[in-house]
Formats: sequence, C-alpha cells, structure tokens
Amino acid sequence: MSSARPIKIAPSILAADFADFGREIEAVEAQGADWIHVDVMDGHFVPNLTFGPAMCKAIRPHIKTVMDVHLMIAPVDPYIDAFAEAGADIITAHVEAGPHIHRTLQAIRASGAKAGVALNPATPAEAVEHLLDLADLVCVMTVNPGFGGQSFIDMTGKIRKLRSMIGDRDISIEIDGGVDPKTAPLVAAAGADVLVAGSAVFRGGSSAQPAAYGTNITAIRAAAEAAR
Repeated sequence: MSSARPIKIAPSILAADFADFGREIEAVEAQGADWIHVDVMDGHFVPNLTFGPAMCKAIRPHIKTVMDVHLMIAPVDPYIDAFAEAGADIITAHVEAGPHIHRTLQAIRASGAKAGVALNPATPAEAVEHLLDLADLVCVMTVNPGFGGQSFIDMTGKIRKLRSMIGDRDISIEIDGGVDPKTAPLVAAAGADVLVAGSAVFRGGSSAQPAAYGTNITAIRAAAEAAR
C-alpha cells in the first residue's frame, strides 16, 4: 500500500537560518525538497513561540513547491482564514487542540487549503477514524511537539494502523519529529510517505553553500525508499 505513494521530503524551516528564510527556502528547494514545512507554535498549546500568518505571507513568494503549515496552536479556528490567505497549501490542526476537530477540518477545506490532522504521540490512531473523509493528510508526531532536534519516538504501530484505516483514500501520512536516514526506513516501511526533517536536512549547509542540503535530502529519501 505504501509503495504506491512516492516519498516526499518536507524540510522544516524551524531548523533554517531565521535571518535568511527566503534564500534558505530557495536553496533547499533547489536541492530537492518536495514541500516546505512551517511549524507554527503559540507558546500555549506547545511550550514554544514561532511564526504567524505575516511570516507565512512573507515567505510565500519564495516557495515554488508546497507550503505545508502545521498549526501547533489552540484555538485553531479563528486563524484558519489568515493562514489560507497567507498562501498555505496545506493547513494541519491537532486533534488535541480543540473540541470540534471535525468542524475545524471543514473550515480548512472551506478556506481553499487542503486539510491535515495531527496526532501527538500519546493519541491513538482511532482518534481520526471518523475524520478521514475530511482529511488530505494525517500527521503522526514522533516527538512531543514544541521544539526541534528531539529524539525519535517509535510510532510505527500507529502508522501501520493508520495506513490500514486509510485504505484506498487519497490521504498522505506525514511523519514529524526525529526523522533522519536511520529512522526514515522505519516509518516508510510502516506506510508513511511525507517525511518532515529539520536539523537532518539543514545540518552542515547554508543558503550560500547548500550542497549539504541536497546530500542530506538524498540520504533520507534513499533510506526511506529502500525500506519499501
């Protein structure tokens, strides 16, 4: 089932040079990134504070692939239209962020963006069972959200269960947290097809010397594809 969907690598700009986002995005896309992942954190739902719609709007002209916006915020609904207007192609909200996630996914789709739903490590796959007909993406957190550079938490059982639940629906399974060439094969073999990677992509390079980005992306992709 998983091998039918090509592996996509989505570098998280949380690990990029904050003073050089435009060139960092252009560099990492030129080196093979499929999507650009934007981690939005509010200092409330998660213990960190990052970006908002204005920043997404500012970087949108530099993104030629897909702007994948991951909202680690609560509440979500009041901000959906702002992120859609800022150019998000995909907006992902957490099951745990509010009491009416079904309504949230409806609102995301109504905004014109694709709808993603994210699961924290302690949240079971069954939490999205009745949401799949509204989802374009399920994001499985393999770290507790809030900070980059954390160690991978093995969620392969959850990924397999989700892939089985999804069946023939056109839904991606995205993995966010601790993805590198060692962990990518585990999640790809379980059924994931979109791999978010921050430090594992941006390590060793810069917008001025981006070759390391390409090397890192190639290594993650090759490791994932070899496991299928």
